[in-house]
Amino acid sequence: MRTEISAAIPGFARDPNVYALTIQSAVPGVFSVGGDLRELSRAARERPQDARKHLAADYGLSWLLECFSKPTISLLNGVVMGSGAGLTLYGTHRVAGEDYKFAMPETGVGFFPDVGLAWFFARMPRQVGMYLGLTGRQIGRPDAFRLGLVTHCVSSSLFQEIEAGLQAADPVDPLLDDRHEDPGPGEIETYGEVLERCFAGESVEEIFARLAETARRSDAEGKWCADVLDALNKRSPTALKVTFRHIREAASRDLRQTLMLDYRLACEAIETHDFQEGVRALLIDKDRNPRWAPQHISGVSNAMVDRFFAYRPGRELILPTRQEMQAARV
Repeated sequence: MRTEISAAIPGFARDPNVYALTIQSAVPGVFSVGGDLRELSRAARERPQDARKHLAADYGLSWLLECFSKPTISLLNGVVMGSGAGLTLYGTHRVAGEDYKFAMPETGVGFFPDVGLAWFFARMPRQVGMYLGLTGRQIGRPDAFRLGLVTHCVSSSLFQEIEAGLQAADPVDPLLDDRHEDPGPGEIETYGEVLERCFAGESVEEIFARLAETARRSDAEGKWCADVLDALNKRSPTALKVTFRHIREAASRDLRQTLMLDYRLACEAIETHDFQEGVRALLIDKDRNPRWAPQHISGVSNAMVDRFFAYRPGRELILPTRQEMQAARV
């Protein structure tokens, strides 16, 4: 699928008869569920070179979609998670149906939020991006709309109508604006203050400590923090620390740099025990009981995290600049 999309995009860009591109799942009720991690895990064990090619193609496609010069409208209903998010975030319009859910649950499989998500997370208000990146929790379309993950909220029953309008070359914004509906309040708004306070910690350990302190309270915020802390305790400690650093540092990187660093981190991550164990526990055996190594965040040293971020001579992904992409008319 990646190969077909990547090959088609330059042709779409140059074809004067192509007005806009739509992206939609072929499976009703779901967009993407991260199943490619199972494929990646097997390739990492049996064909490491193919696994690295898989990663390079994934991040290269995200960059290609970001640089694509025509309106791109993703019609999304159901779950959008994992690398499938990279197929949608770089378009001009992202339309969420009533069953839309977003999540990047990679820390639960010993991985990290990739396909450029660290760049987006670093720019979200009130530490929401750090919360989403570390916990992998799902959010619905009210929160996604207010965070800019989606641009419009439209009933999925109108998706065919939108496609018909685009085929008639109707202007995109009025077509979507006229069908947009207020998604209502989201959960993150309710807990925004405590979320910001806890996830502004200067380390993963400090985030845990702030959550634990608030979790001792008997009010709604205390219960919410206890639930979040429980979710974090089930994640790979190593993945949590890599993700924390990646999101923090992405604030001073551009998207291209973030995608290239994604490749470096991913090439290291797929060689780790935690990635193979996480995929086994959640996607293969599905016993949901991964045995992380180390088991606790206290066992993850700075040197261990540094190894993920270390420059790999001759094994780096170098994406074309935006100017080079535009010169190639993509």
